[in-house]
Amino acid sequence: MKKIYTLFATLLFSQILFATNIPDANFEQALINLGYDSGTPDGVVSTANISSINSLDVSSLFGNGLITDITGIEDFTALTSLNCSGNQLTSLNLSNNTALTYLNCDGNQLTSLDVSNNSALSYLNCYGNQLTTLDVSNNTALSFLHCAVNDLTSLDLTNNTALTTLTCGLNLLTSLDVSNNNSIATLMCQANELTSLDLSNGTELTYLNCDYNDLPSLDVSDAIMLETLLCGRNQLPSLDVSNNIALTEFYCDVNQLPSLDVSNNIALISLNCSGNDLPSLDVSNNIALTSLWCGYNLLPSLDVSNNTALELLDCRNNQLTGLDVSNNVALINLHCMENSITSLDLSNNAYLTILWCGINQLTTLDLSQNSALVNLGCEDNHLVCLNLRNGNNTIINGMFSAAGNLQLTCIEVDDVAFSDANWVSPSFLFDSQSFFSTNCNNGCFVGLGSLSASSKVLVKIVNLLGRETTFKPNTPLIYVYDDGTSEKMFAIE
Repeated sequence: MKKIYTLFATLLFSQILFATNIPDANFEQALINLGYDSGTPDGVVSTANISSINSLDVSSLFGNGLITDITGIEDFTALTSLNCSGNQLTSLNLSNNTALTYLNCDGNQLTSLDVSNNSALSYLNCYGNQLTTLDVSNNTALSFLHCAVNDLTSLDLTNNTALTTLTCGLNLLTSLDVSNNNSIATLMCQANELTSLDLSNGTELTYLNCDYNDLPSLDVSDAIMLETLLCGRNQLPSLDVSNNIALTEFYCDVNQLPSLDVSNNIALISLNCSGNDLPSLDVSNNIALTSLWCGYNLLPSLDVSNNTALELLDCRNNQLTGLDVSNNVALINLHCMENSITSLDLSNNAYLTILWCGINQLTTLDLSQNSALVNLGCEDNHLVCLNLRNGNNTIINGMFSAAGNLQLTCIEVDDVAFSDANWVSPSFLFDSQSFFSTNCNNGCFVGLGSLSASSKVLVKIVNLLGRETTFKPNTPLIYVYDDGTSEKMFAIE
């Protein structure tokens, strides 16, 4: 009997001795789900079952996302990959997991993270926590660091010479030095409080996003392989991109640039330089451009005749008096509102789907060749004629505003009944004197014809007895203009 008791005690002691405490029931349940434990959570798991595991995923993707304590992880001594993202961890002790090369702990509530013992770490993702500091000085093998959306005020990357990807946006960083990180190819440090960014020696850099900072200067001259540069919403008074001939995407919007030279950037596909102080913009060399945003500048003219691949042009809120898009046959979106444009020929732009040309000085607008048109804003102009009879009015189903054109009476359309029934507020806005007709008989259909070339303004409408009246369909009327001329009009509805 004594021998049986001794044997039982020995077995019990060995089980306790070689068991790992797992105090978090959600963590243990995840281990049960993965087959590393069995039954229901009892607070322990056999150490033999976990000590040789080299990859563990207890993220919210495979669990319930309710793990608050990962105690027991210290006995996963062979672990090289750990994903515990999307849980509710406030602390994480990985000091025993010295073989770790991959760690994903994003989307937790960590206020601190000690990876000083994890010198083999090459991938670290601690995005979306509450970290105020992060020491990666011992992690010399680190190639990927994702620490965005935390509360970091500083980040020392001096020792991380193997780093190729760094995302540290949406923190509280005031300066960032990556001059030692010669292999870095992708850098995302947007939405910090940066006043200094050292990119010297960044010859491998291909992608840079430093939007939404307080940078007073930016030197990208060493970044000769740069393809994407997003540096909008800073305080840049100048920017030299002459060395960055590989650039395809360049956003420098909402800065303080008085000039911009993109003549060397012939690979550019997208350019956003809106919200600066540019009095001129030369894009004649950028023949690959498909998207150009240059609104909210001081441009009195804009030549896009060489940009035949252009699909989107946004030049709103400048000082343009004219705009020639006859060569831009691929144009899909055109936003040219809030200028002083007097005429607009869109007869070559058959693919145009969105047109916003409101708050200009247009007197006529012929859209009879634009059968792909879906959205239109031509409000607050001086329109006397608007031709929408393009054979495809039924697809105009988005925003459409022609209000604020007090001299616009007859609007030419495909089908009066359809327009009356479907083009109603709040999505469709017209002045009270405007009506629809299939034949306005006002010359607008000829495109840039006699009316569109004229700057005369309608003074009044009179009937054949000389009495002033408002527009009436199916009635002969006389239009009197400010230059002393008049013409007979008869619109059939």
